[in-house]
Amino acid sequence: MAKKNQEGGKKTKVQSNAKLNLLAADREVAQDELMTTNQGTKINDDQNSLKAGDRGPTLMEDFIFREKMTHFDHERIPERIVHARGAGAHGVFRLNKSLAKYTKAMFLTQLNVDVPVFVRFSTVAGSRGSSDLARDVRGFAVKFYTEEGNFDLVGNNMPVFFIQDAMKFPDLVHAVKPEPNNEIPQAASAHDTFWDFISLMPESAHMIMWAMSDRAIPRSYRMMEGFGVHTFRLINKNGEAHFVKFHWKPRLGVHSVAWDEAQIISGKDPDFHRRDLWEAIENGQFPEWDFGVQIIPEKDEFKFEFDLLDPTKIVPEETVPVQLIGTLQLNRNPDNFFAETEQIAFHVGNVVPGIDFTNDPLMQGRLFSYTDTQLIRLGGPNFHELPINRPVNVIHNNQRDGYGRQQINTGRVSYHPNSLGGGCPFQAKMTQGGFKSYAERIDASKVRERSKSFRDHFSQARLFFHSQSLPEKNHLIDALRFELGKVKTVAVRERMVNILQQIDTDLAAAVAVGLGLTVPKKSAGQLNHSVPADADPRSYESIQYEMSLKTSAALSMANTIKGSISSRKIAVLAADGVNGNSLSALRQAIRKAGGSTVIIAPHLGAIKTDGGEAISVDESFLTAASVLYDAVYVPGGTKSVDALTQESNAIHFLNQAYKHCKVIAAESDTLPVLQQTYFAEGLSSGDKLKSDEGVLLGTNPSKLSKLFIAAAGQHRFWEREIPRKVPA
Repeated sequence: MAKKNQEGGKKTKVQSNAKLNLLAADREVAQDELMTTNQGTKINDDQNSLKAGDRGPTLMEDFIFREKMTHFDHERIPERIVHARGAGAHGVFRLNKSLAKYTKAMFLTQLNVDVPVFVRFSTVAGSRGSSDLARDVRGFAVKFYTEEGNFDLVGNNMPVFFIQDAMKFPDLVHAVKPEPNNEIPQAASAHDTFWDFISLMPESAHMIMWAMSDRAIPRSYRMMEGFGVHTFRLINKNGEAHFVKFHWKPRLGVHSVAWDEAQIISGKDPDFHRRDLWEAIENGQFPEWDFGVQIIPEKDEFKFEFDLLDPTKIVPEETVPVQLIGTLQLNRNPDNFFAETEQIAFHVGNVVPGIDFTNDPLMQGRLFSYTDTQLIRLGGPNFHELPINRPVNVIHNNQRDGYGRQQINTGRVSYHPNSLGGGCPFQAKMTQGGFKSYAERIDASKVRERSKSFRDHFSQARLFFHSQSLPEKNHLIDALRFELGKVKTVAVRERMVNILQQIDTDLAAAVAVGLGLTVPKKSAGQLNHSVPADADPRSYESIQYEMSLKTSAALSMANTIKGSISSRKIAVLAADGVNGNSLSALRQAIRKAGGSTVIIAPHLGAIKTDGGEAISVDESFLTAASVLYDAVYVPGGTKSVDALTQESNAIHFLNQAYKHCKVIAAESDTLPVLQQTYFAEGLSSGDKLKSDEGVLLGTNPSKLSKLFIAAAGQHRFWEREIPRKVPA
């Protein structure tokens, strides 16, 4: 029903409490409304506290002041211990290939149905105030609001993890967090305690390859892969099970920034990834991922050269191809960061009928940890009632009370079985969609052991390293040199070089040279470094194994999707007197190709073209930096060229873009500008000059812009670093 608001003449819809859900959440829209307390009492004065006289003490009875101040005092909730810094967005998931053969989960069997989702991306190690560009794993958590309940796919942008058993998770996090004696460093693994732990945990070898690779410094959340990490089970209507690995593949490809660039971005714009995601959605350039699955029959559980339940292992795509079955699109930014992105509560245990767990010991520990964490972070057991966490179907159970209770339960019955409430709520039968755990047969003794099949620590680390392109290998070596170079304890460095020796001799040698260490001889079996006296020797037991698969194309970012500048930001360096015709044509061509241009000039406001047209300036050289853009274009114009030649920041902009392997294009009359740069040797007119390195200089602006767009679609020209002309 509706009633008329006497103050404003508006109609206010009254909803049943039972109907409140995410899609019709409590959302305040303050337009022509009167201010009230949290109890609904209208406030007459929000400027002054209640006092005993205008210069007297504030009175305890001022409930308006106390309510306002108390709420302010408690505005901050404890941040997540890990994944504290994040950004999120709403979207939809649509299935285009049914998995009815493998699962009874409705959202994986019903075609062309838009399932609402909320996705949160995050870094792992840093606090909420840290930089987006830290070298780190990125969380990729997706909450599906399905008709059968919420399903949370709580994954990362890397398909494996540091440890095999959740028992070691607190140790891992304690090691990577700032060291407790001085709370240094923030959001960084480049310190003694982390590498001390890793050097004593050979099972981390594979994940270290990923974490030291370019995957740890993505260009954008929109350009990351996502993985469920664990092996899950799919259960069909007949009760038959299949193992499954979940994948998200970005339609923009998988791209990264350079490490030097990441460090600069952290100073120039620590919100770089947040801003990128927000602006893309606001501009209608909705990020999209293909959802894929690797499905493995139960009978094939033991046919691989690794253990399917080992979270430090992948299933190579050459062994089991990824089937693309659906699409995720993010199309709406949150209305309020705190209420949605900060308060959303994910849990690996949030599953629906048709999806079940395996005995992966890391997954098993996560099934406990998430709820336990949310109880303290979100203040009690009712965090599921927050609008962002509510399922779209109505909740009925006998849970009651507790901090933050929002649902108003009626009647006197809060137990089951009962007769006074007519037996309600009733248990759901299987035919009514009731969840039933997979009846896995278990016959074993209770032990604190780990399967021997988990002891191959290096074969997949070797596969990953050997699958990288030469630039990627160089970046990985530089990352290890940087990280271990920050470690002050020489014994820790030596242990890590020994770990690397088990992966690849050339890798270990390159890192050792950078650290001033001697490369140890490779041992045939056990790691050849001393084990701490009080350590458990089982942690160091390993099986030296060589996979039959030597390389995997899916593991190298060199093989990702390229050829588009969709949503890319192009920096255009210009000043008064710029060639108006070529600038206009360039902007039109880039816009048509899906990119955007940012005019960067010596000053803000506007510049005038050679034809007298005023062009709005987006950024000045003081507020901009090349690290914030994907490519650089310098249009011609005599006066503009003269001004840029004298502008040291413009020369620095170009030098930095070249150092970070970005595409640079300039019209031929801008040669005096380029000659001021350190990479100008040999520059002369010609549309394909240094095109193999992504540096273009052309006499024909129309032709040049086409070449530029095609080159920028390659993302980076990492080959520019080989031989090591510029640092990564």
